[in-house]
Amino acid sequence: MELLRMSKAAKRLGIHPMTLRQWALDGKIPFTWVGRERRFSSVDVENMKRGSNCETSRPRLELLYVRVSGSCGQKSSLEAQEAKLRATSTGEIVKVVKDRGSGLKENRPGLNRVLAMVSDRSVTVVRVTHEDRLARFGVGWLKRLFAVYGVTVEVLHPKKLGGRDELLEDFVSLVTTFAGRLYGMRSADNRRRLLAESGQCGDQDRAA
Repeated sequence: MELLRMSKAAKRLGIHPMTLRQWALDGKIPFTWVGRERRFSSVDVENMKRGSNCETSRPRLELLYVRVSGSCGQKSSLEAQEAKLRATSTGEIVKVVKDRGSGLKENRPGLNRVLAMVSDRSVTVVRVTHEDRLARFGVGWLKRLFAVYGVTVEVLHPKKLGGRDELLEDFVSLVTTFAGRLYGMRSADNRRRLLAESGQCGDQDRAA
């Protein structure tokens, strides 16, 4: 018998480590503490893998997510992403969600629909062509959130960023966002300074 680290045990089961962690917390699979790490018996993992109650026996319900950065055009890119995901599908495609907007933008309509479908457990896997289609930053947090609901993220082409033009657009978007916030902070400071000065003037007038 071998005691497996969480990442290795999760890989054998074909699930995300956060999903395995939740199973351990729910008492679905035994584990042993080795220091501050949970370890899983290779025997228990194999039994879980073969067991009829294993989560991996759930129907494979796929949500395909495709995104382009521009608000217009790039229809062919959306279609190409969808075609690649459909061609490699191994389950039931429940929904294709299309988004137009920077990967730096958190409040995207399409991403919000993905979050809603994940939270109501109407899908078991979210599939994208590249990781940065889902988000430029914070994909790890999204994966952990999805894992809480038993949903995994599959990337067709791992570790490959989008084109140079989109990276440039994201950079401009990032600079614009920070510039706007900085301008707003300066404007607020100026308003407070003017109010303070006007108050001081009023005090001086009353003293006179």
